[in-house]
Amino acid sequence: MTPTVYIETSIISYLAAQPSRDLVTAAHQQITYDWWRRRRSAFDLFVSQLVIDEAAAGDPDGAARRSALIAELPLLDVTPAVTSFAAFLVEAAALPVRAGADALHIALAAVHGVDYLLTWNCAHIANAGLRVLVERACAKQGYAAPTMCTPEELMEEVRHDD
Repeated sequence: MTPTVYIETSIISYLAAQPSRDLVTAAHQQITYDWWRRRRSAFDLFVSQLVIDEAAAGDPDGAARRSALIAELPLLDVTPAVTSFAAFLVEAAALPVRAGADALHIALAAVHGVDYLLTWNCAHIANAGLRVLVERACAKQGYAAPTMCTPEELMEEVRHDD
């Protein structure tokens, strides 16, 4: 069975952006580009309408580049179960209210049973301090938590010993 990955908007933003002069951002961009070029074919990739909407915002040229990258990817539906679980996550994982979209990304991956949530959002998604709270919240609601990680963490071959 091919592992599944929900592509959060920060991944698409790094792929479509002009090279940064900031060394850390430039490194993240290169890692993301390398993952996209070398590893994405090993996974079934998904996005959501939220990713499409976020990618379409801002500078029209950048939005066009971001939108083109995700145009062919299948969508995960934002269902009532997803929105309800996102609201639960904000409370249970002590996410700030302004992180509602981040909670929705996590909920989309969890409710749809996606294996990995790929992101560079380390404030509210790929955050070791929040990970245990998200995992507990998922378990309380009967969902398996997706592995929330950066492209660097998902660069090597994934082994699923079923």
